[in-house]
Amino acid sequence: MNKNISLSNKIDFAVIVSVKRANPNGDPLNGNRPRQTYDGYGEISDVCLKRKIRNRLQDMGESIFVQSDDNRAPGDDFRSLNDRFKAAEVRWKQAEKENKIESADTRINAPKEWFDVRAFGQVFAFKGGEGSDGVSVGIRGPVTIQSAFSVEPITPDSLQIVKSVNLETNEKEPNKKGSDTMGMKHRVDKGIYVTYGAINTQLAGKTGFSDDDAEQIKRALQSLFVNDASTARPEGSMEVLKVIWWKHNCPNGQYASVKVHRALKVKQDGSYELDTLGDLVPEQLNPLEGKELEGLYK
Repeated sequence: MNKNISLSNKIDFAVIVSVKRANPNGDPLNGNRPRQTYDGYGEISDVCLKRKIRNRLQDMGESIFVQSDDNRAPGDDFRSLNDRFKAAEVRWKQAEKENKIESADTRINAPKEWFDVRAFGQVFAFKGGEGSDGVSVGIRGPVTIQSAFSVEPITPDSLQIVKSVNLETNEKEPNKKGSDTMGMKHRVDKGIYVTYGAINTQLAGKTGFSDDDAEQIKRALQSLFVNDASTARPEGSMEVLKVIWWKHNCPNGQYASVKVHRALKVKQDGSYELDTLGDLVPEQLNPLEGKELEGLYK
């Protein structure tokens, strides 16, 4: 657990993202085309953004509960959330018997065990095995993030591709070529997306989310697309242009989040304007690079 007990002051944030010839978030219900609203604006879901944040935090050495199967931490052999939770639960109960901790309560120990539970919350709803009880516990986290939307409507491009290789050898006619398989790839040629979020001090006090944890979230946002390349998002196609970080001077905040977020006006070229909100002056952060980025990941 971090040194500070819980978050001191409310935080609001925004992230401006540039997309160039990439599919920032495919929609599985629409042939994996880039997500769009009914009005044609591009969208990156909040779930997608939290997956990227979790991956960055994991690279930074933080313990993560909701790990993707192809990006599990070294030494973590659990193939499901249930297995990972049950193993931790056994440790907590043993530590309670040995008086190393006061309680094996999931609400107390899960946020201490996993950064993403401490930040985003988690629903633990698992069936019990033979001779053991199940669990149904909900934990609310202080960090909320909205889906990112493009500042103007997007027009996705589609490219037809052909797979022209044999998956299996034809035993009767080894030299015979299999039939080609047709497919599609989709991309956004150019787009500027913006997402907004906040960190709530009241819920931070419940999970033990600290000022140090907030700094880790900030660094994760500044390096959101590090190690995130794929065939749909080639290296260099996704870029964090700016992170705007408003730290209020009190736990409840000087202004409502909706007013703070409205102060940012992003233009089609990625530039922006910031309205003045009294003495609430935000940090305007560039993506991490150089020695800052070099020493970030473990």
